[in-house]
Amino acid sequence: MTFQILTVCTGNVCRSPAAELFLAHDLAALESVKVSSAGTGALIDHGIPEPGLRLLGADGIDGSAHRGRQLTQSIVREADLVLAMSREHRRAVVELAPAATRRTFTIRELARVAQFIGTAGDAVPDSDTTPEDRMRAAVLLAAVQRGLAPQPDDPAGLDVVDPYRRSDETYRESFGQIRPAATTIAKYLTSAARF
Repeated sequence: MTFQILTVCTGNVCRSPAAELFLAHDLAALESVKVSSAGTGALIDHGIPEPGLRLLGADGIDGSAHRGRQLTQSIVREADLVLAMSREHRRAVVELAPAATRRTFTIRELARVAQFIGTAGDAVPDSDTTPEDRMRAAVLLAAVQRGLAPQPDDPAGLDVVDPYRRSDETYRESFGQIRPAATTIAKYLTSAARF
């Protein structure tokens, strides 16, 4: 059974597709992982703006096929892990589907928790379970540990800067927040899947 990751921002043309594509790239070795994205106020069928495409391309990722789509309750329900780009998006996801609370984080929040936990392998079920089950267990472990992980001095440190219709520098700042968080989360999930 597939382990599904959903990334969420507002328009689904900048932050969440970048997170989707970075995670899909980093988790490509895990065949049972599917990453998708959606927006709380999506620019439906719009692509990623040129500055975002350039930054993705610099990482060897082609984002030209992406098209924005609207977040729905059914999309959230299908996800094993929801990564919001801000606390506002996390709140919107949970309001739409309250049962998703324990599996919904901001991307920078989960990266912090994953760093705090370290390798997830020690805390997930025995090796006779599937990689997908072990990743689901790693998500639940992160939910339990969420309140114990060090928090930023400013809660805005859990959010990703919105670059939409802003400067190339703002795009670099935004993607510079997403990229390391995605890498950390991919390592965390991979450690759980392969334990």
